[in-house]
Amino acid sequence: DLSRGAIYHYFESKEAILFAMMDSLVHGLLETLTEAAAEEGGPVERLERIIAAFVEHNARSPDEQVILLHDIGALSRSEQKQIHAIEKQVVELVADAIVAADARGAVTPRTRKVYTMMLFGMINYTYTWYDAKGPVKPRELAEMATEVFLGGLWPGARRLAPLAALRAKAAQR
Repeated sequence: DLSRGAIYHYFESKEAILFAMMDSLVHGLLETLTEAAAEEGGPVERLERIIAAFVEHNARSPDEQVILLHDIGALSRSEQKQIHAIEKQVVELVADAIVAADARGAVTPRTRKVYTMMLFGMINYTYTWYDAKGPVKPRELAEMATEVFLGGLWPGARRLAPLAALRAKAAQR
């Protein structure tokens, strides 16, 4: 069992501990997603595996995810740049998979980052409400996220109607 004081034998400061934790988390995520991307299969299957690996990775480390998303400002500029460089590789890997899986041509150079960050938003902020010990296990959550992202909740549905039309329909009920 490691005491609080003993940890400083291995780290110079709280900031060094924070950097080591963030560095390990982003490198672990990149490695996990790279492995998922390297498996056999077509572009849609590749994206499905990446999303599943991403969701499951975050479900295993929700506390670390919170720290990564909210405490990076506590690091030095140099350390922030190192973390952001790995995060950029993660984003590019996912963006490339999204573009490859897009058979409709909806993802253009103009919208590539938007679609990618929409997916990241859906995955990264599950820590605010998701409990891996609850009734929906990480693999099922990953499947749900993949289904919503790739096919939408209602595949084939037309684009959203204007808000006024939705309100009018609701008033008729």
